[in-house]
Formats: sequence, C-alpha cells, structure tokens
Amino acid sequence: MATTRSAHTVWEGNLLEGNGVVTFDSSGIGQQPVSWPSRAEQANGKTSPEELIAAAHSSCFSMALSHGLTGAGTPPTKLITSADVTFQPGEGITGIHLTVEGTVPG
Repeated sequence: MATTRSAHTVWEGNLLEGNGVVTFDSSGIGQQPVSWPSRAEQANGKTSPEELIAAAHSSCFSMALSHGLTGAGTPPTKLITSADVTFQPGEGITGIHLTVEGTVPG
C-alpha cells in the first residue's frame, strides 16, 4: 500500500532577507524555521532543504541496509548512518556523502 507524507513551507519576503517555516504535516512533529542564510551560510538554529534531504537519506539508507542484512541472515543490532549534503549557492547540491557504522553479529 502506498503512503503519502506531507509538509509545507510558508515563505515571506525576498530570498536574501526573507524567512520561512517548514511544517511537518504528516507526523505532527512541529515546525522548523528556514532562511537563505541558514542554507548558504551558518545554520544558526534553523534548518535547510539540504538538512532535510540528509535526514531522509540517512534514515532511508539505514532501513534499506537493515533489511538487506536481515535478508542475508545477519540482522544488525545497531546502525548509525550520517549523511552530509553539500550545497553550493548558484549550483545547488554538489555532493552527498554517507557514512555508516554498525554492529552486526556474525
């Protein structure tokens, strides 16, 4: 069965001086502020599209690896997946790097 997850962003103002709020509609986990400076410079307590992509990649990869290892007869005890998404203003996402550490008996 397919599932659909939803979020929305309200943005106010121009790109450089404006700001927005991302709301996670499906999970109800709340809202996170976003801004251009938090995306292109320092986070300063705000999220960015790249951080959200990193969260999606790290969780999805962990689930897929767990499933694959279990299917091979070696279910993991623990997996820690870090995702680094590099954003270059004017170019977009220029790289995604995953690092995985795991405990897999056997």
